Amino acid sequence: MSEISTKPYMLRAIYEWCTDSGYTPYLAVKVDASTTVPMEYVKKGEIVLNISFGATSGLKMDNDSIRFHARFGGVSREIYVPVNNVMAIYANENGQGMAFEPQAGFAEPVAEEETSAPAPVLAAVPAPLQEAKSEAPSAPDDDNEPPKKGGRPTLTRIK
Repeated sequence: MSEISTKPYMLRAIYEWCTDSGYTPYLAVKVDASTTVPMEYVKKGEIVLNISFGATSGLKMDNDSIRFHARFGGVSREIYVPVNNVMAIYANENGQGMAFEPQAGFAEPVAEEETSAPAPVLAAVPAPLQEAKSEAPSAPDDDNEPPKKGGRPTLTRIK
């Protein structure tokens, strides 16, 4: 018997924690051919989605996918995200949540004697970092944009 992945259960648990705490749950998603999202909002093959009650209609979080309708630019769009494509779920207000290793395009050969699916790799989403006072050179940024100061916390993905 193959082992059931914990990832969809963790997604639902963090979503429930966010809503119970009054936070806004956000999903970071790796976009590929199996994902249905508005492509005009995709940056570098990824999209961040607000999945709060007020931002979605008909939210369904199954073991295989997350589906809902949401408005983008005033137009209702159907959203479909395979659970394997979810990279993180977190509270927008404080950045707390859980990050996952994305498994988009995960079709890897499995040995015949291997009967259980590998468990997702989980990592805590780091808390927003305080502005560093040192003048040490920083790591190169993927998007070559200057770091934002102040404002709302954002998810920082460390590779």
